[in-house]
Amino acid sequence: MTVQQWETVADVVSIVCLLGGAFFAFAAGMGALRFPDLLSRMHAGTKPQVLGLVLVLVGLALRLREGGAVWALVLVAVFQMLTAPVAAHMVGRAGFRTGKVRNDLLVVDELTRDLEGTRPGAPGRDADL
Repeated sequence: MTVQQWETVADVVSIVCLLGGAFFAFAAGMGALRFPDLLSRMHAGTKPQVLGLVLVLVGLALRLREGGAVWALVLVAVFQMLTAPVAAHMVGRAGFRTGKVRNDLLVVDELTRDLEGTRPGAPGRDADL
């Protein structure tokens, strides 16, 4: 294959990645609007959003093909993948503590047990804490 043919293939793959990323970002937005509770909305807002962003960044990297720009896009993807789960965890925990989570939808609720064990005067709590 010639250089021109490789560039054409890279452009087509770039378009597919950009469209796929846009679809996942749209799906994340629709899920955040349509799902009934905090945890479902949070899941819809983080999982497809991260995949959509990574696809968009791959599409941009294939289209730009410059070393500096590609490394910047790789850093954006890495930081997004490192921070999105932590941010979602913190939002979910804050929502749970403020009563925004519907307890009837939870299959397992270990956080309530853990939080009750940390309150002053709770059974099983060490006196010297």
